[in-house]
Amino acid sequence: MTTFVVPSRTDVSPANQVLFDNLTKALGKVPNLYATLALSEHALGNYLAFQNAPSSMTGKAREVVNLVVSQVNHCEYCLAAHTLIGRMHGFTDEQMLQIRGGTAGFDAKLDALARLVKDVAVQRGHADPAPVDAFLAAGWTQENLVDVIVVIGDKTVTNYLHGVTRVPVDFPAAPALA
Repeated sequence: MTTFVVPSRTDVSPANQVLFDNLTKALGKVPNLYATLALSEHALGNYLAFQNAPSSMTGKAREVVNLVVSQVNHCEYCLAAHTLIGRMHGFTDEQMLQIRGGTAGFDAKLDALARLVKDVAVQRGHADPAPVDAFLAAGWTQENLVDVIVVIGDKTVTNYLHGVTRVPVDFPAAPALA
């Protein structure tokens, strides 16, 4: 198997060097998966613009999507990163394990979201009508539905990137599901 080397600031294009500086200021480091995107002159900037675009989904709801999709795709990197971020959004470890399983029994609206996201991710975009209807009945809007699909796409990109490159996980490992 090819070993992917995580590039350092000096190994990337000038445009990516600026992004590395911005990431270091914001996060204290450049996560390995972001650095791997910088192997392309354009991918890191494109991805960050996509990820940080305005959305009707709150940060907490986005973390539900991120955790469910990363679990479906068995992405240890994104599970580790989003477990840390999930804690910052107020989720307990127990809640995040539940979310990763595709439910959120502690919150009806987030439960409908988690169930929909799991169905979409498992069905590779061909959702059954029942979870879509339940999502809308729980108070989410059609705008939210579109934005959920965008967040699923965002997370799928990094899940697939890690699945192919297997760059080292530089966050504490996420707990295993029972």
